[in-house]
Amino acid sequence: MTRLVTVFGGGGFLGRYVAQALLQRGARVRIVERDPKRAFFVKPLGGLGQTQFIAADVTKRQTVERAVQGSDAVINLVGIMSGDFQAVQVDGARNVADAAKAAGATAMVHVSAIGGDAASDVPYARTKGEGETAVQAAFEGATIIRPSILFGSEDEFINRFAAMIQSAPAVPIMGAGTKFQPVFVADVAKAIAEAALAPETYGGASFELGGPEVLTMGELVRRTAAMIGATPTFLDLPDALSGLIASFGFLPGAPITKDQWRMLQHDNIVTPGMQGLTALGVQPTPLGAVAPSWLVRYRRQGRFGAERKAF
Repeated sequence: MTRLVTVFGGGGFLGRYVAQALLQRGARVRIVERDPKRAFFVKPLGGLGQTQFIAADVTKRQTVERAVQGSDAVINLVGIMSGDFQAVQVDGARNVADAAKAAGATAMVHVSAIGGDAASDVPYARTKGEGETAVQAAFEGATIIRPSILFGSEDEFINRFAAMIQSAPAVPIMGAGTKFQPVFVADVAKAIAEAALAPETYGGASFELGGPEVLTMGELVRRTAAMIGATPTFLDLPDALSGLIASFGFLPGAPITKDQWRMLQHDNIVTPGMQGLTALGVQPTPLGAVAPSWLVRYRRQGRFGAERKAF
C-alpha cells in the first residue's frame, strides 16, 4: 500500500524539494501550510491524486491533529528566523510529534538545524535544541535532521550575496571568518525522504547534513562573486563594527537582528563523528556544480557574461 506522508511546511524552500523527493518515490504527499494555496505549485510534480493540501498551524493543536489523520509518516519542516520561537520551534514541534504519535504514524522526522542547543543564550538556537528534545519525548523513535545552511535556486543565502555584489562596487562582509558547510537543498530533501520512508533503519537516529566543502563567510562571498563574473572591492569588517551594524540593521545584507549576528559568532559545520548525508544514501553536491546554473541571472551580460575563477 502506498504510504501517506504529511509534510508540515511543504510549500517552503526546503518543503518543495522534500515533496518532490517523496513523490518521485511513489509516496502520497499531504502538504500542510497555514495557507495551502501557496503550495499549489507542487501539485503538477506528482500524479493524479498523489498530492493533498490542508490548512493547519503548528501552534494550534487541533488543526495539527486534523492534518495528520491517516498518516504513515509525518515530517516537520517548520521553523522561523524571527518571532515567537517558543511557540513555533518548541511548542509547535511538540504538537506535531504528539499528533503523529496519536494518529499511529510509524515515522516522525523533525528538521532542526546545526547549532541547535538547549543551553544556548540565543533564542533561535536554544529553541531549536529544546524542540528536538520535545519531539523525542513525544515520539519515541523520531529521526532528527540538522542541516547546515541550505543553497539552491530559490535560497535566501547565496542569492542574497549575488544581489548585493551585483549592485555594489564595494561589498562589506560580516563574520568573514565564520565557517559554514553549505548543503544543496535537493540533497537534504532526498535524505529526509529516505528517513521518512525507512523508519526501521533510521528511526531514533540523529543526522547532521553538510556539503562536501567547509568555507568561511569571506570565501563564500568571494566565490559567489567569481561565479557571476564580478570583481567588487571586499571589506572584511571587524567584529566590533559588525556587531554595531547588526544592532541597527542598516547595512544591506546585515543580519536582521542582533541574535542572528550572535549566531555568526559560531561555526555552522557538521560535528565530527556525526552521521551525515552518506549515511542516508546521498552523495553531497558541491556548490560549484549547481550554483552557476541559476546565478547566471546576476551576470552583467547574463549567460554571455564571463565566469571568473573561483577561490
